Amino acid sequence: MTTAHISAKKGDIAETILLPGDPLRAKFIADTFLEDVVQFNAVRNMFGYTGTYKGKKISVMGSGMGVPSIGIYSYELINFYGVKNLIRVGSCGAYNEDLKLYDIILGMGACTNSNYAHHYELPGTFSAIASWDLLYKAKQVADQKGIDIKVGNILSSDVFYNANPDAYKKWASMGVLAVEMEAYALYCNAAAAGVNALTILTVSDSLVTKLETTSDERETGFSKMMEIALELA
Repeated sequence: MTTAHISAKKGDIAETILLPGDPLRAKFIADTFLEDVVQFNAVRNMFGYTGTYKGKKISVMGSGMGVPSIGIYSYELINFYGVKNLIRVGSCGAYNEDLKLYDIILGMGACTNSNYAHHYELPGTFSAIASWDLLYKAKQVADQKGIDIKVGNILSSDVFYNANPDAYKKWASMGVLAVEMEAYALYCNAAAAGVNALTILTVSDSLVTKLETTSDERETGFSKMMEIALELA
């Protein structure tokens, strides 16, 4: 079976998959952390790979940028390929002044300015949250490895270059830790299908301090986040 966006056959993709936004980051993860790697997708250059980590089968594939892109890929992975655990690993911009570059956040919940949940025709506002099993296990792994993490609410935004540079302050006043662009759709799709999803983020820049990492550092410099995510397979 193939889809419009994924050329894999049934069984090529593991039940647990890591989803970085950048397909080149997916390749880096596969080359660096996995053994016996087989590439299962290159459609639209959205690279996907399956291999093993400590003897456990695990896949990794790019999700693209934004709610619409991860909405497509996560839906197909869940509903056509039987993926049960979807773990977004990505970068984020800090809204909290106490967050530093390379700090790690577990996205317990995701706010959004997207209209993605509208298509479910719910009679209200859907609160998109991570799966407790994955969230709890990720926290345990981080504690065991001595990796300091923050757990809390994040914002999945449709806007990268905001016309109002101070808009983040309103979200920050509600305790939102950071901004990214995909978690809300991932959590919605997982909830609708009854599978598990979690977002693990590394702070790549700060809207408070204006410090930021380079694109190369974002592709290869997030090893602690990977140490946590790979243990969830």
